[in-house]
Amino acid sequence: MKKNVFLEKFEALTRFIMVYGFSKVLPLYIVAEYPRSGGSWVSQMLSEYLNTPFPRNQFPKFRSSIMHGHYLYFPTMKNVFVVVRDGRDVMVSYYYHSLFKNDRCNARLVEITRRELHCDDYNNIRENLPKFIEYKFTRKKYPRFTWSEFINSWIDKDVPIIKYENLLQDPVEELSKAIHKVCRVKPDKDRLKQIAKKYSFKKVAKRNPGVENKHSFLRKGIAGDWKNKFSREACEIFNLFAGRELIKLGYEKDDSWVLDYSC
Repeated sequence: MKKNVFLEKFEALTRFIMVYGFSKVLPLYIVAEYPRSGGSWVSQMLSEYLNTPFPRNQFPKFRSSIMHGHYLYFPTMKNVFVVVRDGRDVMVSYYYHSLFKNDRCNARLVEITRRELHCDDYNNIRENLPKFIEYKFTRKKYPRFTWSEFINSWIDKDVPIIKYENLLQDPVEELSKAIHKVCRVKPDKDRLKQIAKKYSFKKVAKRNPGVENKHSFLRKGIAGDWKNKFSREACEIFNLFAGRELIKLGYEKDDSWVLDYSC
């Protein structure tokens, strides 16, 4: 057990050094996201398009590769793709990922979260979500920053911002703009179309988008599911912690959504 913990920390340190110190030299392509925003999906598609390894869940080597993780901005980082998602959907997705075991080895996270966030019925997300949202914005353990802090770290930087919702609607166009900005070349849209189809939710999850499996890493694959889960209290708490960031990203024009979408 101690060896595993040591190796985990050593791998994390190696990734940190590579991302913050060698991204331009190797080069690395960095995919930065707050958890549950679609970063793994983007990394897979970029890996295939750029013909560059994506060392997922394995020790990284000092060579050109896709480095996906939860990173705040730092000036030495180069070749960065930032993936964002409506923070309300992030909270819903993160709730299931943190409180229900899935096929992506999250048992340790579930154990810790359930110990710290006791609920009578974890299936009752509508009742529990206000408490969970407050937990994620006040108990910064992993990652050690909030969704709003992540957004503020990147939003005014000269990097491509890839929106999860745009990827669902038109993955080719959204990826094309980002690749052009980072690589300074005209993307091959026909090839991107094939790659987007290969990594679509339906192909990978073997389910249609919207068909939920809370025990899968790929739970539902849609945008706007928060409207089905948020109570009035959840809306108010999220707005308190991150309402400004929703507006900055263009998800809302003002805070009237708190009344419009809650009951």
